Amino acid sequence: MQKPFFLVLILFIILISCKSQTAEQMTHEYTNELINETSPYLLQHAHNPVNWQAWNDETLNEAKTSNKLILISVGYAACHWCHVMEHESFEDSLVAQVMNKNFVNIKVDREERPDVDQVYMNAVQLMTGSGGWPLNVVALPDGRPVWGGTYFKKEQWMSVLEQISEVYKENPQKLIEYADKLEAGIKSLDVVSLNTNEIEFKHEFVSNAVNKWSQSFDRLKGGTNRAPKFMMPNNLHFLMREAYQNENIDLQNYVNLTLTKIAFGGVFDHVGGGFSRYSVDDKWHVPHFEKMLYDNAQLVSLYSDAYLITKNPLYKEVVFETLEFVKRELTNTNGTFYSSLDADSKTKTGELEEGAFYVWQVEDLKRLLAEDFYLFADYYNVNSYGLWEDNNYVLIRSDSDTVFNKKHSISINELNKKKSVWKTILFKERAKRDRPRLDDKVLTSWNALMIKAYTDAYRVFGNQEFLDAAMTNAEFILKTQTKEDGGLYHNFKESKSTINGYLEDYAAVVEAFLNLYENTLDEKWLTASRSYTNYAYDHFFDDTNKMFYFTSNEDAKLVSRNTEYRDNVIASSNSIMAKNLLKLSHYFDNEAYAETSKTMLHNVMPEITEYPSTFSNWLDLMLNYTNNYYEVAIVGSEVDEKIKSLNAYYLPNKLIVGSKTDNDLPLLKNRFVEGRTLIYVCVNKACKLPVSEVDKAVTFINE
Repeated sequence: MQKPFFLVLILFIILISCKSQTAEQMTHEYTNELINETSPYLLQHAHNPVNWQAWNDETLNEAKTSNKLILISVGYAACHWCHVMEHESFEDSLVAQVMNKNFVNIKVDREERPDVDQVYMNAVQLMTGSGGWPLNVVALPDGRPVWGGTYFKKEQWMSVLEQISEVYKENPQKLIEYADKLEAGIKSLDVVSLNTNEIEFKHEFVSNAVNKWSQSFDRLKGGTNRAPKFMMPNNLHFLMREAYQNENIDLQNYVNLTLTKIAFGGVFDHVGGGFSRYSVDDKWHVPHFEKMLYDNAQLVSLYSDAYLITKNPLYKEVVFETLEFVKRELTNTNGTFYSSLDADSKTKTGELEEGAFYVWQVEDLKRLLAEDFYLFADYYNVNSYGLWEDNNYVLIRSDSDTVFNKKHSISINELNKKKSVWKTILFKERAKRDRPRLDDKVLTSWNALMIKAYTDAYRVFGNQEFLDAAMTNAEFILKTQTKEDGGLYHNFKESKSTINGYLEDYAAVVEAFLNLYENTLDEKWLTASRSYTNYAYDHFFDDTNKMFYFTSNEDAKLVSRNTEYRDNVIASSNSIMAKNLLKLSHYFDNEAYAETSKTMLHNVMPEITEYPSTFSNWLDLMLNYTNNYYEVAIVGSEVDEKIKSLNAYYLPNKLIVGSKTDNDLPLLKNRFVEGRTLIYVCVNKACKLPVSEVDKAVTFINE
């Protein structure tokens, strides 16, 4: 009676042993290499059953050697739908089997490798007419794409991959022919031709562009007349400058409407400060909850200038609360700035859910705010206007403080005290919740945007802490992110900088350092700006069209070497570079810089006519040519005080150069007069008589 039992037991042990061996073999055969990476996004996928590898020469060579298709999946740490697809597909063992059997699987952090993202995003947009993240592409072993898309459900994903694998086995020539055509299309997308027509910059061109653009304005809720709505800070910065510099009252009203609606909206965190990436609706209410460093940096610069013009206390409040958020949640102890906070966080039941950290329910608010609940509820629309879903509310304002105070018969001081108490209570309560995940990698270009933001806030509000934060980070870039050959690294994580800098890094750092120079007059920032610019000429410049490639000539070749010149949520690296070159040409009397800047702008003019909203930073540059562009040179012992007084005025069409003593910079040479501090206002090397009073200098500029 016992023998059959023992036979069954032995057979069971043998089966377990076989299964164990098979599992060991599979583990050996299918290894996820992402555990060796530093990117938080890649590490999120490090325990998927998919045989993920990072984008590098070894992985690409493996694909060529094995002659296997490459599956390239691109995303970023704060991306909600990237997390959804990971959970549905990449964590599934059946999906992993299909991927591991037929593909060399590569995960890419788009923020670490914007060059790779750009190439394959262009491919998907050509194939499908749209793009986004997650970005998923199948490529031949040589890296040329043959299929792509964004988010896919599990069954659809598996079906597509199996079909492509079958085609590759049975008729690979079909995919090769398609790859040839698609490669040609990708290479034609970002080609900029040298414009050989006569250069002519007129304000009429700018006005016509704005008139065409204005057809898409939402004049009731601000922004564009569609949803979702992105803040697009460089767009608003240009429109604001055009409106005030050229006295366009209608445009001024539109810009201020948009800035107010954004600040009132749920895209601004009314409890903890800072902005989410965009609104899914047309009233700026429900955000896609991730918070990105680059959005917050640019919006600080924008709202600082907007306050300088309008003195609207709402704009100041936004700047200070946003910078407090950055200091508290996106700043390392060494003064570097982290990249983002995730859209998702855990609910009370432990499930990841978009916006869980930020939303409120009525019963909780009543418990926390007691007798103040109804006043709070009216201020932040805890009503049908502010309701999102599942009884969750996203705080949103609809009235100015003046209107609200009149309605409730309370003073501004009383309201401000209540707001402070409300925010403190809710902030403490929210701190008990599971926090959104942090992407703690440091990106040079985004850090430079934050340097500029802090410097702009210092220029407008005079807070020394803002300048100190900017200086600390700038020193980090000089000492840690600058290579021995004078170039820049793109990233920093766990005390390592591993990726060669892109044009966006050079453009953003030079812009930030020039901004620092104008506020400190420390010439090391000016000298560093010139050095990085010259490095960019050596390694990124395309002499055939006078534009700059996105990648260095020292980087490994991709399917296409692109030229990034269309402005997006962040201004394009070429448009920032062109503005930098204009400034540097004045500082160093360098005609080559000046000619390159003008040629770059001239090259993109034909496309500006068709799509003005994607060229806002170029249009901003054009205002420097269509209006007078002033060199303001200040020399003497009181130069710091004069600059602070000058910065009290909104003067976007000027640069500042200065020194306390005699100086050999072209704009300062032979201008020092012992015992006096003089201001020289010049245009195209023609100067007004020097004056001592800032208001007289401003009069010259505003004439």
